[in-house]
Order: sequence, then C-alpha cells, then structure tokens
Amino acid sequence: MKKIGAARFKEQCLALLDRLTAEGLIITKHGKPVARVIPYPRASSDLIGSLRGKIEVHGDILSTGIGWDASAES
Repeated sequence: MKKIGAARFKEQCLALLDRLTAEGLIITKHGKPVARVIPYPRASSDLIGSLRGKIEVHGDILSTGIGWDASAES
C-alpha cells in the first residue's frame, strides 16, 4: 500500500484522489500512519463500460483458435 506524507497529500489531494487504487493510500505524519483513504464502493452497474477505451482486443475472443470437427469419429 502506498504511503504519503500529510503535507504532500495536502498539495496533491485532488490528483491523488483521481488515481486512487482499490488498496487505498496511507497518510503519514512524521513517518507514522494517521489516516487511510480508500475508494468509496461503487454499485456494480457503475462498472459497466468503465474500461471502454482502456482495453484493446486482438483476434477473436470467442474462439480458442483450435479447429475441430464435431461429426468426426474417435
């Protein structure tokens, strides 16, 4: 989990919140943890389409790439 000093957190608060990961962020004062910032849970419906533009699909994702004949005898 990433740790950051309170002064630096104050300076970069909005940018840090935009990049907040699921594990969160620990804020320290004089090297000792004083707070933990974690993302607010989102409804699963908010996740639909959230990766649009971030993932690139190569090839046919519905195929294994292996051809087979179902009517062939063993």
